[in-house]
Amino acid sequence: MTHPVKIDQIYSSIKKSWNDDPIVIIMGLAILFRLLAAIFAKGWGMLDDHFLVIEAPQSWVFGYDYNSWLPGSKDNIGPSGHNFFYPGIQFILFTGMKWFQINDPQIKMLIVRILHGAFSLITVYFGYRIVERLEDKRSAKLAGILLAVYFFMPWTSVRNLVETACIPFLVLGFWQLIKPGIISKPFGAWFLAGIFFGLATDIRYQSILFPLGVFILMLFQGKWRETAGIVVGVACSFLVIQTLIDLFIWGYPFAEFMGYINVNITGRYSYFTLPWYNYFLTVGGILLPPVSLFLFYGFIRGWKRYLLLFFPAALFFAFHSYFPNKQERFILPFIPFLIMVGSMGYYRYLAPSGFWSNRKKLLQACWTFFWVVNILLLVGLTFMYSKRAQVESMYYLSKYPYVKNFIIEDEKGDVPLPPLFYTGKWPVYPNKLPRDTTIDQLIVRNAARPKFYHPQFFIFTGSLNLNLRVATARRSFPYLVYETTIEPGFIDKLMHRLNPVNKANKVYIYRNREFYKTKIE
Repeated sequence: MTHPVKIDQIYSSIKKSWNDDPIVIIMGLAILFRLLAAIFAKGWGMLDDHFLVIEAPQSWVFGYDYNSWLPGSKDNIGPSGHNFFYPGIQFILFTGMKWFQINDPQIKMLIVRILHGAFSLITVYFGYRIVERLEDKRSAKLAGILLAVYFFMPWTSVRNLVETACIPFLVLGFWQLIKPGIISKPFGAWFLAGIFFGLATDIRYQSILFPLGVFILMLFQGKWRETAGIVVGVACSFLVIQTLIDLFIWGYPFAEFMGYINVNITGRYSYFTLPWYNYFLTVGGILLPPVSLFLFYGFIRGWKRYLLLFFPAALFFAFHSYFPNKQERFILPFIPFLIMVGSMGYYRYLAPSGFWSNRKKLLQACWTFFWVVNILLLVGLTFMYSKRAQVESMYYLSKYPYVKNFIIEDEKGDVPLPPLFYTGKWPVYPNKLPRDTTIDQLIVRNAARPKFYHPQFFIFTGSLNLNLRVATARRSFPYLVYETTIEPGFIDKLMHRLNPVNKANKVYIYRNREFYKTKIE
């Protein structure tokens, strides 16, 4: 007869493992929550991580050019500053899926999220090893567990953001610099670190600030062999790759890179212009005070001891704080380095301080508060299906085999971008009905392209005056029949309640029976 395992025995086993070999628990949690996020955290977070990285390459697979990036495409004005390396990887991936006849858009995105989540495990594992190497196991445990389950980490890890996709390469580069035996190793070891840094820069141009920081440090320390290795490595993996891509697409080198610099200089005040201290508030809030303050303190206090990590990360942070255009995602590559250096500085300088030594209960309460809030947010984000209504409305159309045209209309004329990827095909004439444009005007404007104004579906977003809007549409398309209603996700609704700027509209789908008589079986 078997006896049930007692709770205290399980706890003792976990505690022993945490003390003896914590990386097993850390990686286990990292894998678990990234897998859950890959399965449940559908949709996208920001426009860029879908419409620049997913829509564009999928359109190329179908023989179109969604964003008119390629020479010869309609409306293309030349190099516009878009990095083709990361979307190019997605293009290869989607081409492979087409070859293996993986056509369902949700399955394709599940594969993409799983691959991204698996790639992000590099950050967790080598982040732990870096801290263990530079300080001790205690600091490494804190850095590792934060990298694994900080509430936003699994969610951002499965997104298609260049700001997160570049991080594993940065971490690999720094591990190559500090791993045992690197000082006595030949030029090739430093060259390999440069290769990793260059690959990170291939994904996100601003990542060049990290190897630039390393370059400055080594130059001042007179380490000529190491400096040369880094420079040659970065040149081979960044300059060569970018040159080959631009030569293939444009016929001359650095076309998109120079376009990117030009766009960012001329348009630096065109988006979110915020004060220099904005990222202190952003990072301090995202990392949850008071723990975020602990990490900032440890990061700043540990500047000299952990200079190789501190200076490149601080340079990156300073540049983005200085640059007028600020968006939260821009600073994401800095956060793992804040966590690593901050964790080491926390245990070396803050936790043993006289103030906290006499207030251990207060310190424990701070961490208890942090973990309670973090776990609640972790569960919420890991299972968050963002932009559900937009995704599911297009996925609904994927059940019809020959969708070429549809009209999407918003209750206030602010028409959202339709994620065509989820139709599983490429509608040739998807048409948004913008503010102050009637259906009749749309038809007249496109009279030269008859198929354009024969939509097979009419998609209404928002419930405001819905009956009137449907009746207006039926004047031009009398055979519209109601199909279904798509609800926004819970988190989308919550974000709308917190800030009405965040849209969370229902989507109503009507089929134009005159031009698409077949119902879904």
